[in-house]
This record gives sequence, C-alpha cells and structure tokens, in this order.
Amino acid sequence: MHQVATDALVLHAFDYRESSRIVRLATHDLGIISVIARGTRSPKSKMGSSLDLFTSGVAHVRVHATRDLHTLAGFDGTRGRPELAASLARFRAASALAELCLRFGREDDGGIVHAAITQVLDVLGAAEGLAVATVALSGAWRLVAEIGFAPSLTECASCHAPLPPTDAVTFSHRAGGALCATCARQARGGRTLPADARRTLVAWLESDIAADVAPLENDAAVRAHQRLLREFIEEHVGDGRPLRAFVSWEEALYGAPVAAP
Repeated sequence: MHQVATDALVLHAFDYRESSRIVRLATHDLGIISVIARGTRSPKSKMGSSLDLFTSGVAHVRVHATRDLHTLAGFDGTRGRPELAASLARFRAASALAELCLRFGREDDGGIVHAAITQVLDVLGAAEGLAVATVALSGAWRLVAEIGFAPSLTECASCHAPLPPTDAVTFSHRAGGALCATCARQARGGRTLPADARRTLVAWLESDIAADVAPLENDAAVRAHQRLLREFIEEHVGDGRPLRAFVSWEEALYGAPVAAP
C-alpha cells in the first residue's frame, strides 16, 4: 500500500455501515476510483463535511494494489459547487455527466476524465436557460471522445470519403458516425443528421466545453441531441444497464418516459 495526494472531484457517495461512506472520485493521478471514507458520518469528522457532491479538492488516498476499493485518508476541499444544486436543470445535467464518468471512466486514465468533467461543471455552474443543456451536451460528447469513442463527422465512418459540410447525412450509431450517401444505402438503420446539427456536433468536439458556443435554439433541438447522444453511448460504451441519471435528465424535457431504442 502507498499513499497518493491527487486533485479529485466527488462524483457520488453513499453511506456504508454505521459511520463510513463509499465515495466515487474522478482524480488527476488515479482516474476514476472508489474509496472508503471511514468515520466521516460522525459529527466530529472534519473530512465528512468536505465530501459534498461535485466538490473539488485534494484527496489523500491509500492505494491498495490488489483491491478496487481504496482508503481515503483525507480530503482537503478547495471548491464547492452549490450553484449546481441551486438549479434543477443544472443539477440534472451535472448528474448525467457524473454518471457517464462513473460508468465508463476507469482507473489510471491519465487524468483526462477529471480534467474534462471539472471544466464542464465549472462552465455549467454559470449557465442559464438553454445554455445549460448546450454546455452539458458539449461536455458529454467531449467525455465520450476522451474515453475513446468520438464519432466520425467530417468523413464517412465507413469508407472515409470527405463529407461536404453543407450536406445532411445519415448518422449510423453502429458504423460510428456519419455516412456518405453510398454507404448509407448499404447500412441498416441510421438517423438523418441535418447539416446544422452536424456542424454543432463538430463545434462541440472542437470547442472548449461549449464556453464559446451559442446555445441550442429550442427544446426540440435539445431533445434531438440528447437522443442522438444516448443512442450513441448505448451502442458504443454501454454495458446493458440503463443510464438512470441520463434518462432522468432527458425525461425532464420529454415530460414522459423515454422509449427504449
């Protein structure tokens, strides 16, 4: 066992036995990890009050080489994010992003997930109106790309032919992105992706977590982008289990349960 001090973000926590908690962290040096924080439910615990959801800090982790559950020896909080809880829209979006990290991130990822989720939560905390969904969707696509599953958007995902930016295309989740007209005729399934929506996706993947990208124009555009993202995740990085926080975020705009793909 050795101890590591690393920048970390609290993604999830739940009570364990009488006085402890299990905490899921996105970290700079260890990737996505689970730790046990002993005694943190005690009123006398100094560490317990610093482990609020979406709080950033320095985690002091005793790493167990042969176990998936490490020990949290201390957590020095440096930034809380109460602004996320102040808005239901922001909180739902942040929870969906955290779920993507927890489900598809991994240990020893070089800190890429920690960097991406920290940045998007910072931008999300200041977002209002439709900018909330725009920031969250941009950040989610960036997370998917950092994990290693970015869709092909400027060239055909099958034959790699360039795709004119002004053309509507068929987006095939199974193929991994946009298809040219020839490959689209041979593909099974797929969804029409208008040119403006494709340009938006390209801008999101190339931007600094939507900090300078115009908000989506209406709720219908948000729903279409949410659906496209969910279906892509389920095809490429899903493990068969429902994305509960993501679906809850999506249903908040639908107003009804999201149909299974």
